[in-house]
This record gives sequence, C-alpha cells and structure tokens, in this order.
Amino acid sequence: MPVAGPPPIDVAAIRSYCEQRVPPHALHQVRVEAIVDGNSVTIAERRAPWRPDFGPEWTIGPVARLRYVHKHRHWMLLWRDRNQRWHHYDFVQPTPDVTLLLEEIEKDPTCIFWG
Repeated sequence: MPVAGPPPIDVAAIRSYCEQRVPPHALHQVRVEAIVDGNSVTIAERRAPWRPDFGPEWTIGPVARLRYVHKHRHWMLLWRDRNQRWHHYDFVQPTPDVTLLLEEIEKDPTCIFWG
C-alpha cells in the first residue's frame, strides 16, 4: 500500500510561506512556489522571461527541498549544489515542525538558499 504524501497542514504552511515571500508589486517579475512530489516539497523561484530569444517561458530555480519521512514523522531540509544534486543541510536537525525549517530557509545563515 503506497504511503500518502506529507501532512496536508504542513504542505499548507509551506505554500503560505511561498506566497508571502514576494511582495505583490513584484509578482510580475518573480514568484516563489511549492512543488509537491511524493514525500518531498521543493521550494522554487520562478522568474519572468528576460530575453526574447530565450522564449516566453518563466525560468525555474529550485531553492530548497523539504522531505517528509513517514517512519520518523519528521521533515528534513536539503540544499541543491551547482550540479543539481540534493544534499542534507547539516545546520539544522530533522524535525516534526516544518516551520522551524522554513525559518532556517528564510534566515539563510549560510547563503545557500537565497544567495
């Protein structure tokens, strides 16, 4: 029997964080969204097209990944390297409280998420 995705209330908290990240006056240029894929939620930044020769599509850049582990009922935070591989973020422990991980992403003390 397949395991359901992450807790819906946590996914709602992640989506709320993403929606509040960009002020309304900048939404025509940049957006932050949560992409749910199985037990993972990727926080991604979308940017409006900036060169006509690149086409009309918005570009997407993953910022962070939150992975829910059902067995332990906790979330883990991951970061993406320049080769687009995901790694465990060592500066915060897995936690059942996803808001603690969102706070770490927002603070970004290592400049690994938002630069």
